[in-house]
Amino acid sequence: MSKILTRYTNVLINVPVLKDHDGAGVTMALKNMYGVIHNPNKYHPNGCDPYIADLNMLPEIRSRMRLTICDATTAMYEGGPGFKPEHSWKCNSLLVSQDPVALDATGWRMIERKRGEKGLKTLEAEKRAPRYILTAADHEHRLGNCDPSRIQTVEIGGVAV
Repeated sequence: MSKILTRYTNVLINVPVLKDHDGAGVTMALKNMYGVIHNPNKYHPNGCDPYIADLNMLPEIRSRMRLTICDATTAMYEGGPGFKPEHSWKCNSLLVSQDPVALDATGWRMIERKRGEKGLKTLEAEKRAPRYILTAADHEHRLGNCDPSRIQTVEIGGVAV
C-alpha cells in the first residue's frame, strides 16, 4: 500500500473520473483505490470482482474514506479507461457522496443511459457489468448501498447530483 496513504493521511477524499473500463465495466470511486496499491494489474481478473470490494475493506482505506467527488464534466461511455474523445460526452456534472457504492451505482446507470442513447449494448450484454459494485454492497462487505430506490439524488440546474 502507498506509504503516503498509510503514513501521512488520516482522511481520504477520493476524486475519480466517470468512465467506462474495458475489464471492470466502469471505474469510479471504488476502483480508483487501485491507485494506492502495488501491481493493481494483478487484480483485474473476473472484472475485478471481488478484488475491488476486498481492497476497499482494508482498514487503511475504509477508516479514512470520507468523501468522493467524481468528475463527470466530461465522461466516457465506451473504450475506457484511456481517454477516447470519440466515446466521451459533456455530462457537465459532479457526483458527490460519502457512500462510494451509491456513487458508483449511480455512475453505472448514467453510463448505461448514454450507451443506450448511442445504440450500444449494455455492459451486461457485453459481459462486463461491474459486479464488484454489487459485491461491495453485499452482507460480507457492507461498504455502502447500491439500491437505486435508497439512493437520494439532487438536481441542481437540471443536472442530477
